[in-house]
Amino acid sequence: MNSRRRALGVLLPSALCLSALARASDALAQDWPARPLRMIVPFPAGSSPDLIARLLTEQLAAALGQPVVVENHPGAGGNIGTGMVARATPDGYTLLFTINGPLVTAPTLWRNLNYDPVRQLAPVTLVATSPNVLVVDARLPVRTLQEFVALAKSKPGTLNYGSVGNGSAAHLAMEQLKAMAGIDLQHVPYAGFPQVTTAIVGGQVQAGFMVPAIAMPLVQAGKLRMLAVTTTGRSALLPSVPTVVESGYPGFEAISWQAVLAPAGTPAPIVDRLYRELVAIIGREDVREKMRAQYFAPAGTAPASLRQTMASEKLRWDKVIRAAHVQPE
Repeated sequence: MNSRRRALGVLLPSALCLSALARASDALAQDWPARPLRMIVPFPAGSSPDLIARLLTEQLAAALGQPVVVENHPGAGGNIGTGMVARATPDGYTLLFTINGPLVTAPTLWRNLNYDPVRQLAPVTLVATSPNVLVVDARLPVRTLQEFVALAKSKPGTLNYGSVGNGSAAHLAMEQLKAMAGIDLQHVPYAGFPQVTTAIVGGQVQAGFMVPAIAMPLVQAGKLRMLAVTTTGRSALLPSVPTVVESGYPGFEAISWQAVLAPAGTPAPIVDRLYRELVAIIGREDVREKMRAQYFAPAGTAPASLRQTMASEKLRWDKVIRAAHVQPE
């Protein structure tokens, strides 16, 4: 009997604490939102994540009845702003709008990463996806991926490619292609895509992967040539461009995606409300058209689906990182 009482004495306070926390969480969710929210974008103003985030927050503010303020906190490939949200109070007033890198590849690339995206962030929804495109200097004597690979094989180690840094999506996509095609290209990292495109047009590097929103103006101006897209099947956004897969490399895929997350521990009713409101916004035709204009395909998946995407993408890119011995700058 005494042992039973002692056991109850240990269990009862714990149960009471959990019950109190649940009641506090429910009360917070019922009053939410009572003040403005902030959406942290860990990339500069004017970047693709920033533009899509601002498109959504304008609509989200109207749906919630409170302002949603975009704050740009760039640096370390998105890790600085992402870490801010991971450590923020989980009360529904701080959200994260980011791309795949800080969620998927950063934990493998950075030994001293100050956040854990799986443990410290709660998925809300996958917002949109975009293919990457392989572009080359339009003066290069190639018009297909096969011709580019043949040129690279004829001049091993002499062609350069640009990216926005070690471990970036553009870097890893090319490392994946190098391994599959058996070619030797030299990597030249830059601070951002404007510098990459300037380098290609200026002849300092010959190729690079990038999102279509950045590449298309220069493709249309005749300064870059687009050789392939990185989706497994042809992209509805660029239906006339062949895929890397159909160019001879089965299984190749390297898409960019954008998502909304909250700090782990954010009350489930708040996460659910955010998910429902955002999916409704993403479903609006005017919003979808604006996304497509930037070469992003609207998504709007459930939180569990986003978590699964994060897990599967991490497994795939971990293999590329380790095989290519990629290290952060």
